[in-house]
Amino acid sequence: MSNVRVGVVGVGHIGREHARIYSQLPGVEFVGVYDLDNHVAEKVAQRHGVKAYPTAQALAEVVDAATISTPTSTHHEIAGLFLNAGKHVLVEKPITDNTAQAKELVDLALAKKLVLQVGHIERFNPALNALEEKLTRPRFIEAHRLSTYPGRSTDIGVVLDLMIHDIEVVLHLVRSPIQSIDSVGTAVLSKGEDIANARIRFENGCVANITTSRISFEKVRKIRVFQDDAYLSLDYFDQSGEIYRKIDSKITKESIKVEKDEPLKLELAAFAECARSSQSPRVGGAQAAAALAIAMQITEQIAQQNAKMS
Repeated sequence: MSNVRVGVVGVGHIGREHARIYSQLPGVEFVGVYDLDNHVAEKVAQRHGVKAYPTAQALAEVVDAATISTPTSTHHEIAGLFLNAGKHVLVEKPITDNTAQAKELVDLALAKKLVLQVGHIERFNPALNALEEKLTRPRFIEAHRLSTYPGRSTDIGVVLDLMIHDIEVVLHLVRSPIQSIDSVGTAVLSKGEDIANARIRFENGCVANITTSRISFEKVRKIRVFQDDAYLSLDYFDQSGEIYRKIDSKITKESIKVEKDEPLKLELAAFAECARSSQSPRVGGAQAAAALAIAMQITEQIAQQNAKMS
């Protein structure tokens, strides 16, 4: 089976990592990159022995698939360009910055029978995969995602920047319609919110409490899931997990076995395989659009509450 020819649009902080991994993946021919900053593009291209293309369109003409790792506001236009050119697309999260444009991309990929994968990387974290093997019916989920101030992605608030990861994971784990959402948040260093909390109640009775901050002094990415027979605790960073059970009136703790690996490598390898065989991706446009819709609802709820207080 022939190699999949892949390119990267946008080689900033995240795009550079995509370029690094594509250059090493078996079954992938890393063709080249495009970035608005030609100097940056040339530097990354030279590092991996590929070509820096003068336009996104020029890159689209020579690849089978591409990563779109550009500011969120450009996702719709650039992903649309590649899909219209008949190319498979992996676009970084969030899929777009509004739900109407997300639907357009989903419909376009469906009409052209192309892969549209979205970079919700935690779904490829081996620790989450291990947790799912132990999962029965979640009753309560608590997720914490804290980071230091990034100095990037500040064109969007922390809900679209970081919380959307946990929203997508929670939707995947619970798989029930949402009954209500109650959220709060505030801006500290950015125009949009830097700290946010959302309490999501599902129709099946499950409740998810999600807290996110990008002005923390520490980095935390953890999720805890409570179900009828056990309590599961997962650390995305360490790729470790524990399961607590009640046995003979005592609480027992057992480590969850995790086969550690680099989530981004697993994500890009899965994308390349989907592009090669036209399989449905683990996180496709529809799932990403659903997470975006909830994230937008939370963002709007926070904005409305803050407007009343100002």
